[in-house]
Amino acid sequence: MRVAAQTVREATFDVWREYGLTSIFANPGSTEIKLLTDLPGDFRFVLALHEGSVIGMATGWAIGRGEPALAVLHTTAGLGNAVGALATARVNRAPLVVVVGQQDRRHLATEPFLAGKLRGLGGEYPVWVDEPVRPQDVPGAIARAYHEAVTGSGPALVIVPMDDWFADAGDAAERAAPRRVLRARTADRDVVAEVAGLLAGSEAPALVVGAGADDPGTWPALVTLAERLGCPVWQESFSARAGFPQDHPLFAGHLPADRIRLRELLAPHDVLLAIGSPVFRQYPFIPGPFVNAGTVVAMVSNDPAEVHRSTADLAVLAAVGPVCAELARVVPARKGSPPAVQAPPAPPALPAPGEPLRAGHVFAAIADRIPRDAIVIEESPSSRPELLVRLPAHEPLGSLSPAMGGLGFALPAATGLRMARPDRPVVAIVGDGSSLYSIQSLWSAAQYGAGALFVILANGGYAIMDRLAEQAGGSAPWPGFAVDVAGLARALGCEARSIGDHDELLGVLDEVLPGLAARNTPLLLEVAVAPDATFAP
Repeated sequence: MRVAAQTVREATFDVWREYGLTSIFANPGSTEIKLLTDLPGDFRFVLALHEGSVIGMATGWAIGRGEPALAVLHTTAGLGNAVGALATARVNRAPLVVVVGQQDRRHLATEPFLAGKLRGLGGEYPVWVDEPVRPQDVPGAIARAYHEAVTGSGPALVIVPMDDWFADAGDAAERAAPRRVLRARTADRDVVAEVAGLLAGSEAPALVVGAGADDPGTWPALVTLAERLGCPVWQESFSARAGFPQDHPLFAGHLPADRIRLRELLAPHDVLLAIGSPVFRQYPFIPGPFVNAGTVVAMVSNDPAEVHRSTADLAVLAAVGPVCAELARVVPARKGSPPAVQAPPAPPALPAPGEPLRAGHVFAAIADRIPRDAIVIEESPSSRPELLVRLPAHEPLGSLSPAMGGLGFALPAATGLRMARPDRPVVAIVGDGSSLYSIQSLWSAAQYGAGALFVILANGGYAIMDRLAEQAGGSAPWPGFAVDVAGLARALGCEARSIGDHDELLGVLDEVLPGLAARNTPLLLEVAVAPDATFAP
């Protein structure tokens, strides 16, 4: 027998029940009628005769109970009438979850009667405003609004078109908000004890680390914690920075960026603790939950937005380093052998005479010679997975990536980093297409004596876009391009060399890398490589 799908309205009622939001302060309007008609018996409707009073009553309720109150407002007129009261709620630090009605999503483009331009109507008084992109995102947005209201001590607004309420709610496991959030200024004993209890009771725990854990004080604590647990440690996908020493025996690699591979990889674990990392960062959309049913997901982060949007069972909003240090102190050591994790990759076979270099040859050659304390900045999208595997971060700030995905980051970032950290060698590995987005930054590197090494992988095109077009089942309309990047660098005052074979590459790297920390002028190496034939983020 087929079970009827839950509607967005029913899923929202479940969220309200979960967070104790069963008293609804409102002055009803037609854009909320589908939500409010035939309320379940465990909800109480509290009528006010003006929207200012709706918010005022909810504010008093929130202050009196010390927890968020729920209010429902009618589109433009209702929200507009309530703005003064929302300002009072914000200044009075009253947490409110406010649902604002909107016209039917299906004809909003033509601005029908009662359609509202609602996102900015409350001005700066809401602590958070969301217009869910899909009906299925509404329950998660309301759950997140609860956390935003508590953390921000003010009203959090969710704007919901009237036709969303009876849409299919989808899978509740995909709700983009944590079930519970614990907040601590530092390593609060009770908060740490709850997370430690999860780990201690786990049969097969695992850690996931992200950019928020890249700190000289946090790495030793994470190493101790991982060793006490005897568990694998993964790096979040598309991370800005490394959160754990990637040459440690328990480092398991980088998480895949799609849900199928993610579920398969994490299936053996009953408890996952993400530290300084969202739960979970992905790239292509694939339906289904992030982890299999029964796996408990917890997280620790000092980024409120990262906490509030993560699909965690338990989230801790606190300083990452102190919490990790305390966890490392109190979590009992597990017995048994540590798990087998990924072995370092074998070096790629050397190119035959006349055969072109590949990106892997360049990465392996650099890895054999690079100083341990070097900062590696990557911006080679088509070969990024192999780069990360072959050039692990050995120390904090050892790896840096453009986590937003836009091109043009690596050359100027490497220049600034080398200026800021003259004690650390800096190597930027960049695709030729990426380099053209900010090639002019080489002038500044030369002008200000930023002695970074810029390695340009010249494959004559946007290889990642070619691979994605192939995966989409079509052909790319854009041409390849051959640009003399080394010539451009020299024109901007930066020393540059062009490299076409393996022996020449090794000779230049042997010459340059040992003394890289002492360089006070930049050097660009343009290395001709064949495009990678595949791409799997």
